[in-house]
Amino acid sequence: MCAATKGGLSLAGVDVTKEAVIQGCVLRGGNPVAGAYVRLLDSSGEFTAEVPTSATGHFRFFAADGSWTLRTLAPGAKTVDSPVVAARGSVREIDVDIEAV
Repeated sequence: MCAATKGGLSLAGVDVTKEAVIQGCVLRGGNPVAGAYVRLLDSSGEFTAEVPTSATGHFRFFAADGSWTLRTLAPGAKTVDSPVVAARGSVREIDVDIEAV
């Protein structure tokens, strides 16, 4: 589990009834990975957004309702694609485990 708030990043100040939140942590061998990049791809595979992971390996996106793919990239690691469905009023917590190339 990531070294942060239990259940993921704090949602203080976020009205989750009006947002579709996708957030999580990138891990390698159970340890958080800082400086990885997580991309948000739409249902057709088109690039929508990208964020770097925090010092604790966390990332967050606010997305429209629907099917998405998280593409995780980190130096010396295999690219990982993780499907996720976002829905307004919900928070999807995704931990992504990466492996060395």
